[in-house]
Amino acid sequence: MKTLEALFFDLGGTLIFFDGDWPAVYAKANNTVVEHLKNAGLDLEFDAFMDDFLSRLNHYYNERESELIEHTTTHILRTTLADWDYSEVTQDLVDSTMKSMYAVSQAHWYPEEDAHEMLGIFQDQGYHLAIISNAADDNDVQTLVDNANIRSYFELILSSAAVGIRKPNPRIFEIALEMMDVPNSQVAMVGDTLGADILGAQNADIYSIWITRRADNPSKRELANVIEPDMEIATLEELPRRLLGI
Repeated sequence: MKTLEALFFDLGGTLIFFDGDWPAVYAKANNTVVEHLKNAGLDLEFDAFMDDFLSRLNHYYNERESELIEHTTTHILRTTLADWDYSEVTQDLVDSTMKSMYAVSQAHWYPEEDAHEMLGIFQDQGYHLAIISNAADDNDVQTLVDNANIRSYFELILSSAAVGIRKPNPRIFEIALEMMDVPNSQVAMVGDTLGADILGAQNADIYSIWITRRADNPSKRELANVIEPDMEIATLEELPRRLLGI
């Protein structure tokens, strides 16, 4: 195994996992948006407004997968409000609405049971550690990191929402390399998504490690015969043994 000095990690599905019913969580989150805006005194036809907002979100989610550009959920909410003649809504209200919306899903994310021990081992060995996460809201990523109590392990927590670029675009990896001041030849990327984490690492000439614990579904397995990682592991606890012989 080549000598490394840094590890990049994906967040959701790699270091933390979701334990909940996504349709129910989405429905509750949408209701939270409506209630938050109502409580702020906005006089909207909320059913029609939410239909418009969610339609724009769905279009955005589809577009970002092909364009690899992140415009953020906050941007979508603000532009929707502006088109409904609420262009003067304060940024504080938009931010608090997003915070309340994401709090619904945040309650269902948990750290993997082997994450802390694994991260502690690499930190003790002097590795530089970073997170690179595809996400529509940077505050959501930062909150999830804090909720999992893993911030202290990382020198950098980089989201696509913060830089406007999504994996597998190599530029988001290059930004991380520049900020960490490490060469790509000394870095490995660990993630659960072949089309984002593994392909992105390969696009940036970074060693790729596919973790398969949360990858047993059609959307992640469909590329298994097309994108081949440099290493495959089932769990995080395997990583110290495979990289360090520990």
